[in-house]
Amino acid sequence: MDTTSNSKHRPFSIKLWPPSESTRLVLVQRLTNNLSSNSIFTQKYGALNKEDAEENAKKIEDIAFNVANEQYDREPDGDGGAAVQLYAKECSKLLLEVLKRGPEEKEKELASQNNASAETFFDISKGQRAFIKAEEAENLLRPLKEPGNSYTKICFSNRSFGLEAARVAEPILVSLKNQLKEVDLSDFIAGRPETEALEVMNIFSSALEGSVLKSLNLSNNALGEKGVRAFGSLLKSQSCLEELYLMNDGISEEAAKAVCELIPSTEKLKVLHFHNNMTGDEGALAISDVVKRSPLLEDFRCSSTRVGSGGGVALAKALESCTNLKKLDLRDNMFGVEAGVALSKALSKHLDLVEVYLSYLNLEDEGTVAIANALKESAPSLEVLEMAGNDITTAAAPTIAACIAAKQHLTKLNLAENELKDEGTIQISKALEEGHTLLKEVDMSTNFIRRAGARHLAQVVAQKPGFRLLNINGNIISDDGVDEVKEVFKKYPDVLGSFDENDPEGDDDDDDDDGENSGEGEANEDELESKMKNLEVGQEE
Repeated sequence: MDTTSNSKHRPFSIKLWPPSESTRLVLVQRLTNNLSSNSIFTQKYGALNKEDAEENAKKIEDIAFNVANEQYDREPDGDGGAAVQLYAKECSKLLLEVLKRGPEEKEKELASQNNASAETFFDISKGQRAFIKAEEAENLLRPLKEPGNSYTKICFSNRSFGLEAARVAEPILVSLKNQLKEVDLSDFIAGRPETEALEVMNIFSSALEGSVLKSLNLSNNALGEKGVRAFGSLLKSQSCLEELYLMNDGISEEAAKAVCELIPSTEKLKVLHFHNNMTGDEGALAISDVVKRSPLLEDFRCSSTRVGSGGGVALAKALESCTNLKKLDLRDNMFGVEAGVALSKALSKHLDLVEVYLSYLNLEDEGTVAIANALKESAPSLEVLEMAGNDITTAAAPTIAACIAAKQHLTKLNLAENELKDEGTIQISKALEEGHTLLKEVDMSTNFIRRAGARHLAQVVAQKPGFRLLNINGNIISDDGVDEVKEVFKKYPDVLGSFDENDPEGDDDDDDDDGENSGEGEANEDELESKMKNLEVGQEE
C-alpha cells in the first residue's frame, strides 16, 4: 500500500529482531567459552568441559530465544529492542544458573525448562523466510502429531505454505484444534498467487473452525476482503477471542466491513490491532462497530490506516464505551481538529490509560489542548505520551505543561516535530522539574529550539535517576548552546542523542534577523529563560 503521504515524519528504522542464524551461532560460541574458560565465576562454581559447555550453551540460547520471541510477539511491529534486551538478560541468567549447578544437574534442569517450553509452544518461524514444501512440512510438523502432546500455542509465521504443505497441515490442525488457545498465522502465504493463497487460507480456516481461541494473529498476509472471507468459517466460530491482530493486511473499507460481519462476538476482546491498512473513513465506521461491541478492550491500535476526520470522530465515539483501555495507538492518520476534540471526550473516561500514541494526527493547537485537558483529569498512571508532528505551537504549551505536571508516572514523552520553540520547551521543562522520578526518555527534536530551551530541558532531565535518552536533534541551537548541553551530560554522554541535524545558523518562521549567532540573540535567549523561571506550571493564558 502507499504510505508516502506521511513517510516524511518517520525516521528510517532497523529491525533488531529476530537475530540472524549467524548471530545466534556467535552467541552460542560465546556462551560455550564462558562456561568452559577461566573466569571469576568458573573459579567460584567450576567450569564445564568443552563438550558439555557447548551442549548447555545451545540449550541456554534456545530457551532465551523462545522467551524473547514471545515478548516480540506481544509487540510485533516494534523494532525488537525490548526482545534483544530480554534475550541477553535470559542468556546471562541461565548461564549463571548452569554454573551454580553440577554438570548432571545442569543438564537435567535445562532439559526440564526446554521441555516445559516445548510442551505448550510450537514455533516454526525461526530462520529465514522461505517457501515450505510438503516433505518439509511433514518433518517440521511431526511433533504436533505425537500422541498426548500439550501444545496450546502454534506459530506458523515466516514460512510460506502452498497447497501441498497446507494439505499436510490440515489433518494435524483438525486433531489439535480442541486444545489450541493461541494461533499465529501471520505472514504464512507470502509470494503465493492469489488463487493458491486463498485456497490455503480456506484449508487452514476449515481445519481450525470450532476451536476456542484466545488469540488469533492473521497479520502480514495482504488479505483484503477476499482473504478475510477466506477465513470466514474460523472467524465465525470464535466467541472467546481476547486478542485479534490484523496488521498490514490490506484491510480496505470492504474488508473492514467483512471483519465486522464475520466476528460474531467480541465481548471478551482485550487486544485489537489494525496497524498499517488502507481502511479509510468508511472502513473506520465498520471498525468502530467492532470497538463498540468490545467493552473489555485494553489495547487498541489503529495506526497508519488512512482514517480522516469522519472516521476519527466515529472511532472516538466508539472508544467512549471502552473504559478499561490501557493502551491507545492512533498514530499517522488524518484526524484533524474535529476528531481530536471528539477523542478528548472519550479520553476523559479512560482512567486506566498507561500508553497514549497520538502522533501525526493533524491535531493542531485546538485538538491538542482539548486532549491535554482531558488527560490531565484522567489517566493518573499514564507512562507514555506521544504527540509528535501535530503542528503544536507555543500557544498550547501551558495546557500541555499542566497535563504533564500531573503525570508523575511518566516514563516517555515525545513532542517532536512541532513548533514549541524555547518558550514552550521551557514551560514543559518546568512541568518536569518536580517529581517525575520515573522519566526515561524525552524527544523534543525539530521544534525550533534554541540555546535557552535546550539548556533548561537538559538541566531538568539530567537530574532524573535512570534517565536514558534526550533527543533535541533537528533544532536551531547555537554551537555554544550545544557545548553547554554536552557539558550537562559529560558524565553520561550516551544519554544525549545526536546533533547531526541541528542547524546552529537556522531561523524559526517568526524571526527575520540573525540574532541566534550574535551576542544580542543569545542575550535575548537568556532574557527569555529568566522570564520563564517565574512561570507557574498550570498557568494558562
